[in-house]
Amino acid sequence: MYKIIIFAALFLASTSVYGQAGQFFDAPFGGGIGYVPAWYIPNVDPINTQLTQIGMPELSTSGFYSSGIAGFLYIGFVKNLRIGGMGFGGCLSSSQTVDNINREAVYTLSGGGVTIEYTLPFIKNMGLSVGAIIGAGSMNLELYRNTGDFSWGGMWEELSDPNISSESYYGKLRNHYWMVTPTLNFDYPVYRFVLLRLGVGYQLTFADEWTADNDQPVSGIPSDLNGNAFFIQSGIFVGFFSF
Repeated sequence: MYKIIIFAALFLASTSVYGQAGQFFDAPFGGGIGYVPAWYIPNVDPINTQLTQIGMPELSTSGFYSSGIAGFLYIGFVKNLRIGGMGFGGCLSSSQTVDNINREAVYTLSGGGVTIEYTLPFIKNMGLSVGAIIGAGSMNLELYRNTGDFSWGGMWEELSDPNISSESYYGKLRNHYWMVTPTLNFDYPVYRFVLLRLGVGYQLTFADEWTADNDQPVSGIPSDLNGNAFFIQSGIFVGFFSF
């Protein structure tokens, strides 16, 4: 889905830029697509509180690595303005095996959307851009407990017969949300066709909705367990870039 957003944004803007590129050499123009690894630091304290109570290791509070794809294109009829899109995803996990019982908690954060940025005009030969990502995402928490002993027939038998006791457990919580993410990106063109990026941002989420397992409603979620997160981003892009 995120790749479709990126390529759609680039295609819609391309007719206005490349047909008139020669008129806009006094402002940044061009565009490209690239890989954007990042380090996200969400609040996982409510999860760690529960993990500690049941004797499991905590999730890392220093953040996690995420990978993603982004693209942008300067729209020639508005100097210094570029539009594009991006998508990302990453996870944290905690696991433990006691008396042959495996327990694991997996936290996942992902999202994507349209990017709108303005490149500051007083900086030459490189780009310093302020903007935002507007889109949607999800935060998942998956909980597992099992002995690692599974069979095709046994799983169906457990599903059909409520009298069968099992050591296996699986639960999933999902938080769907909309997001607005202010960003600040520094872009340095190594050559006209390769660009390096370093940036920061803060993901702000709203209109979120929690569900459990097969989209069933769930109550009692801590109010501070959400998709808000600070992140540091890097990236390498290929395309054509003029600052």
